[in-house]
Amino acid sequence: MKNSQSSLRLQIIVLTITRLTLNIGSRMVYPFLATFARGLGVEPTAISLAITSRSFTGALSPLFTPIADRFGRKTGILLGIGIATLGFGWVAFFPSYPSFFIALSLGFLGLYVYMGSTHAYLGDQVDYEKRGRAMAIPETGWSLSFIVAMPLVALLIARFGWHAPFPLLTGLGVIVFALIALVIPKNSRAPRLNGGTANLFRDVIHSPVAIACVSLTLLSVAANEVVNLVFGIWMGDSFGLNLSALGAASAVIGIAELSAELLSGGVVDRLGKERSIRIGLIINGLVALALTWLGQNLWSAMVGLFLFYLTFEFVSVSTFPLITEVLPGARATLMGVNVAAICLGRAVGDLVAPFIYYHWGFLVNGLLAIVFDVLALLIFSRVNIHSKSQVPIVAD
Repeated sequence: MKNSQSSLRLQIIVLTITRLTLNIGSRMVYPFLATFARGLGVEPTAISLAITSRSFTGALSPLFTPIADRFGRKTGILLGIGIATLGFGWVAFFPSYPSFFIALSLGFLGLYVYMGSTHAYLGDQVDYEKRGRAMAIPETGWSLSFIVAMPLVALLIARFGWHAPFPLLTGLGVIVFALIALVIPKNSRAPRLNGGTANLFRDVIHSPVAIACVSLTLLSVAANEVVNLVFGIWMGDSFGLNLSALGAASAVIGIAELSAELLSGGVVDRLGKERSIRIGLIINGLVALALTWLGQNLWSAMVGLFLFYLTFEFVSVSTFPLITEVLPGARATLMGVNVAAICLGRAVGDLVAPFIYYHWGFLVNGLLAIVFDVLALLIFSRVNIHSKSQVPIVAD
């Protein structure tokens, strides 16, 4: 049974605060990588190893997200928060490199289990025609964690040391766990139980629409990552930027992400999920093509990066409500598989981006992003969800 509007609003607010909390632990490692390395007494490569390990751990989330389909959305949401908070607390009580390593992996796994379960819950509670806005609001926790929380993290580290954010994150994790326990109803279960985890995965694998949507995610993320990984190097090589200037470029990315989340929430239900995704992919590809031309001066390069990240995040946020409609009885399981596709897309981009940049230059990185976007469009052209019946089909 769906919640009243006032009850659902409160739940979305709590879900957004929770998402912001979990994202702080995920995103703070990038701007403060060198600081964490110095505090732990290790080389920066050791922190990079921990980041790589957490990506593989995040890809394991499909093993946990079926819990939300079998035992209820609330169980899956609380499980994700609990896993992440356990990681934060481990460092808070035992500050060391092994603890830090474990915390990054558990934090990433918990975040993705939480995301899959939350998307499934909102898919249950909000009609498909209105779901884009409802799902875009919690997604602002991704960008806000970077824009709002990173200055606080910097202050804590400067005053109390590298480990200072972890006690705060542990406390916040306990608080949001309690809030979720209070505001999410107990009977938030999947609308159809399939008899076991194996059957849930079988539903995903046997659905051409589900495979098309997951492939879209993988390719769009890869398109973003082949630029994302080397943009700092490119801007440093092109304009001789120092660290503070690169930090300003990172702020531009955070603002672009927030703008995309707000834009998606405002237009995706009106334009339609499929049309919004196609428009986003086309503009993202065009911007990728123009990045080298825009890179003739610093300001136009910043505009290009803003548009590139805005369109990518717009596609990502617009994709979530559509995917939740593909397999209502296996929503959390499919979202978990989608998260694994995000991890794989990043891995593909991370693998090829530096090689391409150092051998052929940034233009080829942009061209490869276009190739990934075009492939995503071709695969996505076979996806069609009727707004009336809400039954996914594959176009002939």
